[in-house]
Amino acid sequence: MKAILGIKKGMTRIFDKDRAIPVTFVDVAGCRIANVKVGKIELGLGNKKKSTKSQSGQYKDLGYTPMYKWVINGELPEGLKIGSDLVAETFNEGDIVTISGVSKGKGFAGVVKRHGFKGGQRTHGQSDRLRAPGAIGAGTDPGRVFKGTRMGGRMGSEKVTVKNKRVVGIKDTYLLISGPIPGSNGDLVKIYIEE
Repeated sequence: MKAILGIKKGMTRIFDKDRAIPVTFVDVAGCRIANVKVGKIELGLGNKKKSTKSQSGQYKDLGYTPMYKWVINGELPEGLKIGSDLVAETFNEGDIVTISGVSKGKGFAGVVKRHGFKGGQRTHGQSDRLRAPGAIGAGTDPGRVFKGTRMGGRMGSEKVTVKNKRVVGIKDTYLLISGPIPGSNGDLVKIYIEE
């Protein structure tokens, strides 16, 4: 089992043989095995601000506060038990990992920003249609707008998974991962090796 929960802390760069490598710092301190079920392992991190009574009762029995959790498939490796802390050294330098997180929310965005539309022409007297979507209907028949038509709307705040990211280094409780990863600083991310 090579999986861990972490908090995205920010980006910087490190230098290797006269070239700069952009890296993201992820703090994995406090990630622990919260529970074990048949064929499943529950990882937990941090403290949940709001939790249900059933969650509070379960974690009270285990001896800690309710956490943000992530359930993964697999068997518990030897030497680990419920409550064991997972450390950055779970991974090795050079490992290729997959990272899941929630992307930054952009609010309500128009079609140019959201879908890459070109917009209207900039000349011939038109003044207010530069970033408009253009026609969206399909005429009398069917006389409606099809579901899934690309239009303006909420952008971002979606689950995003990026693959083939490299662990560039390990520093104290931090994993240094090549390039950008989803989410804002302070967001929860899942780091794992696909098997």
